[in-house]
Amino acid sequence: MSLDIARFLLGKSVMDIGNVENRKNRFSSCVVNALQEMRKVKARKAIQLLCLIVITATLVVLSSYWGAAVVALPPAEDIPEEILRTKIIIEARSPIDGRFLTAAEYIQLQAQLQEAPPPKLDPKIREQVFLLRIRKTLLQFFPFLNF
Repeated sequence: MSLDIARFLLGKSVMDIGNVENRKNRFSSCVVNALQEMRKVKARKAIQLLCLIVITATLVVLSSYWGAAVVALPPAEDIPEEILRTKIIIEARSPIDGRFLTAAEYIQLQAQLQEAPPPKLDPKIREQVFLLRIRKTLLQFFPFLNF
C-alpha cells in the first residue's frame, strides 16, 4: 500500500493510461488505505499509552505500600516508652566534664558544687567574651566588615 502512495505521489502510477475515472478511483483507494493505516497507528499508540499509564500507576502504588510497611514500625532495638517511664535512673553525667557517675558520686559532686561553687571569671575577661560574641553576630549579618 505504501508503494501505491509513493507511486501516486511521484507520478509513476497508472496515470499514463489516460483513463480519468481509473485515476480518481486509484487516488481515492490510496487515500482510504492511508487513512485506515493512520487510524491503526493511532489506536496502537493509544493502547501503548494506556498500558504505560496502568503499569506506572501500579508500580507507584505498590512501592508506596512497601515503603509504608517499613516506616510504620519502630526499630527492633527501641525500648518502649512505658518501660522507660518505670525505669529508675541510677547513673548520671557529671555537669563538669560529662563523664558517667554513679548515684553516690553524683550526690557528692552536687554537694561539693553547692559548698564551693566554681570561681567566677574576671570582669574584664567577661567583657572581652561578650564583645567577641557581638562581633561574631555582626559578622554574620555584615560579612564585608573586617574589624
